[in-house]
Amino acid sequence: QVQLVESGGGLVQAGGSLRLSCAASERTDRRYVMGWFRQAPGKERDFVAAISCCDGSTKYADSVKGRFTVSRDNAKNTVYLQMNSLKPEDTAVYYCAAKPSFVLVTTKSTYNYWGQGTQVTVSS
Repeated sequence: QVQLVESGGGLVQAGGSLRLSCAASERTDRRYVMGWFRQAPGKERDFVAAISCCDGSTKYADSVKGRFTVSRDNAKNTVYLQMNSLKPEDTAVYYCAAKPSFVLVTTKSTYNYWGQGTQVTVSS
């Protein structure tokens, strides 16, 4: 069972940047799709970004395209979410998730493993 630990959240002003990290307890390359989701107070948990296990392909929610970048460092078993040009509406708890798959997926119910989340707050 993969264990995931997120870090890097915090308080930032609008227009600023943050980089979130997700450290996995085992190798996730060549087997796991890694996804990022976020949940604002009173709202559903929504897809943000995902990166494939094997060929580096990525997928983003329309709301973050051009501002967020997902990447992975396989040597460190870590996935990153670089967030630039942050907006107050990006405020949420951000979760990392893993799914054994060779196909990029965006549906949260299909992900098998989840981290505990890290809070991102963007002030206006």
